[in-house]
Formats: sequence, C-alpha cells, structure tokens
Amino acid sequence: MLWSLVIGRVAGTAIRIHVTFLLFLAWIGFSAFRHGGQAEALQSVLFIVLLFLCVLLHEFGHIFMARHYGIQTPDVTLLPIGGVASLERIPEKPSQELAVAIAGPAVNVVIAIGLILLLGSLTPADITKIDDPGLGLIARLASANIFLVLFNMVPAFPMDGGRVLHAILSMRIGPQRAMQAAARIGQGLAFVLGFLGLFGNPLLIFIAIFVYVAAAAEAQDSVMRDAFVGLSVADAMETRIASVPATATLEQAVDILLATPQHEFPVVDAFGKPVGLLVREDIIMALRTRERDAPVMEFARAPVAGVRAVAPLQKALDDMRASGAAAVSVVGEDGELLGLLTPQNVAEMMMIKQARPDWRFGR
Repeated sequence: MLWSLVIGRVAGTAIRIHVTFLLFLAWIGFSAFRHGGQAEALQSVLFIVLLFLCVLLHEFGHIFMARHYGIQTPDVTLLPIGGVASLERIPEKPSQELAVAIAGPAVNVVIAIGLILLLGSLTPADITKIDDPGLGLIARLASANIFLVLFNMVPAFPMDGGRVLHAILSMRIGPQRAMQAAARIGQGLAFVLGFLGLFGNPLLIFIAIFVYVAAAAEAQDSVMRDAFVGLSVADAMETRIASVPATATLEQAVDILLATPQHEFPVVDAFGKPVGLLVREDIIMALRTRERDAPVMEFARAPVAGVRAVAPLQKALDDMRASGAAAVSVVGEDGELLGLLTPQNVAEMMMIKQARPDWRFGR
C-alpha cells in the first residue's frame, strides 16, 4: 500500500504502518495535551498504541488461520480506521471462510477476557466510557476489545460479520447467491445506520456510506468471479501487441510508443522471451532524465512471472492484483511471448460477455 512504512515482519508477513496512522497518533497526543497536559497526552497515546496492538493481533488471527488453509498473507497495514490484512485469496470452502472470519474477533474475545480477569471486574457502564481517561487503562482496553468484537460481527461487508454471514449462506444456497444476499443485507443495514445517524450522530452516517460502498464492491467482485468461471487467460489476452527489444534505446522506445495505442510494453530478449516491462509513464519519465541513447533496461520494470495461456483467468488476475503489476506477459511452453494480459483487456472482454453471454469465450 502506498505511503506505508514496513516496521517489521512476523512469520513472513510484513507489518506496515500507514503515514496517516502516524498523523492520527500525533493528533491524538496534541488534542490530549491541550486538554489535560503532558500526563494525559502520554496516557492517550499509550492507549491508542495498545489498542492498535490489539487490532494487529486481531488481523494476525485472520492471517494464521488463513495460513492453516494454505493461503498466503504478504502484509498487514495499520490505518487510522483499523487494520487491513492482505490475503492472497478468499477461501473457497464456506467452512474455511467461516473459520478465517471468526479467528480475528476470537482473538479480541481472548484479550478482553484476559484483561477482565486481570482487572477483577468490568461493568456494562464501563464499556461506554472508552474515551474516559479516568476509567483506567486496562478497563478501557478491555472495553475497546469488547467493542471491536461487537462492531466486527456486524453482518455487513467489509466487517468480519459480513464474511461470517456469507459463509453460512454459502452452505445453503451456494457462494454466488450467498454473496448477493449478504451484499443486500449489508446495504439494508447501511440504510438503517444512515437513518439513525440523522438523529445527531454523524459518525453513523460515515459508517453507513462505508458499509454501503463496500457491500456493493463485494457484490460486483462476486459477479465478475462468477463470469470468469471456465475462462482461461487466452480468452482475455491481447495478442496484437508491440514489444520492445532488450537492446533498444530510449529513442527507439519512444518511436514504438508513438506508433501504437498500447500503455504497456513487454521487453523481450533475442529469443522473444519477456525480461522486463515498460509502461507509458516509465518512458515519459525517462525522457525527462535520460539521454536518447539510454538503454531501456535501465528504466524497465522487473517482469512479473509470465502466465500460461491455458491458465485459469481468475487465478491470473488474483496474482496480478497481489503483485500490483500493470500487466502480465502471456508465455508459451518455451517461455516465448504470446500476448499480454491487462485490466483493460479484461474489462473489454467483460463488456462483450455481458452484451452477448453466448459469445465464444471459454470454448
């Protein structure tokens, strides 16, 4: 994720902190200092740091359960709104999706129980005083973990409760219909939250908008995944492409750029195998800083591993999304370049498929 800093790794998963989280922490400290001086500022910052440690442990609950099912987790990022763990894919089996979704809140349950036992007691009234420094650090953390469990189990995407609802429905009506049903339930809940927010709580309106948009995005993603069933990379790849020789200069790359509407250009060696990737922005940026005879390999991007034309389209798109690549080279048995897979190709294929579902894709 852009504007994030890696602060460590746990079991191969990079822990990132977004710069907005650091700004949020500074704002919390400054506000508390103005209200109650240095002591309150330190206590408030400490509470936020420990709270986000609990959020991080929550995310690692998801991560370790996903790892149990063979799903890779490259990184987790802390944002002012919480944590985001990057899973390679969503579990295909509903029982696995259910286990991964519940694992995060289960960690908060364990933390809350441990803090309550350490504290001795916690009343329901205390749970409503999370923002009261007079309550005590341990009591506030216990209350915050209870709140995290309740909030995350709301049955709407992107909360864990939305995943739980989808997994349970999938066991009965199948994943596609379950996603549509879960999305509609989430959007209905968003309308309820937005309506309640009109009575003096603007935060509920913000949450409602967030939930509605996330539910719609999940539904759209489900529709696309359903449409990709049975399709291969060959159905979506672009074959009439211009490539750039690895021995080319910047001037030659510019000539190729001007001669084609392409945005992405595979860089190939003498045997026609992709060894790099150039995008339009790379060439324009090089024009500002390099000489005409500069070799293209000096500013070409390292290539993402080529994908075979017979590979499932959905798997190739998931890999492309995980790597953040602008395009992926499609290669033959000997590694020679056959075509290019880009988001634009896929979008065009989807428009054709929606207009004519009986078109030749997948045959």
